[in-house]
Amino acid sequence: MKEIRPGTTESLIIVHGGGSYGHHLAKRYKLRDGYSDRSQIIGFVRTRQSMTELNKIVLDSAIENHLPCVSMQPSAFIRMRNRRIERMDLKIIVNLLNMRMIPLLFGDVAFDEKLGFCIVSGDQLASRLAIELPAKQAVFAVDVDGVFDSDPKRNPKAKLMRTMTAEDVRMLIQKGEEETQGTDVTGGMIGKLSEILPAVERGVRAVILNGCAPGRVSEILRGRPTIGTVIEP
Repeated sequence: MKEIRPGTTESLIIVHGGGSYGHHLAKRYKLRDGYSDRSQIIGFVRTRQSMTELNKIVLDSAIENHLPCVSMQPSAFIRMRNRRIERMDLKIIVNLLNMRMIPLLFGDVAFDEKLGFCIVSGDQLASRLAIELPAKQAVFAVDVDGVFDSDPKRNPKAKLMRTMTAEDVRMLIQKGEEETQGTDVTGGMIGKLSEILPAVERGVRAVILNGCAPGRVSEILRGRPTIGTVIEP
């Protein structure tokens, strides 16, 4: 949160993922597959509890750094259908933005009209918010420098793709799926790109950068060039 300062941008929404707080529970109780039996209920409850704990850590950090963040539980204002966001009530988020506050959201377990419940990822949530509001730019902070032509964690010769278009993204997604039968050769990036693509196709500029590298988030929020991948509409 130290990377972000009041006045960095006129309107800002922060969405964080689940990481070690949510992913292992969601996998253990098969929450992504939807409701099948009562044994999953405790998994739903524990995952929600765990994500609330993580969100409080992020919120505390934001407030300590003088950011006017207000935490919002995504499943309280969205409705899912077959693991995709079908409806969103954005009135409160718009009110917060109009008052120069920062909505703080997170990946969550949500109710699904077909499956009973499911997981809504932070990536899907961020992309959909960028479309609906609409946003000029969506920044995705990851643990690598951006999009590479292969997994940089396995291939030291992997090349960073500094700029991409929507067509480039579509081709990379197709290539990754064909070559690996669904296994992501770019180290988890294909799934992220699949969520980002709809926003880019709607005119949103997307930036993927290394959130662990000091200065990069603050630079991009100030409109300055930095190391990463820019996906132009």
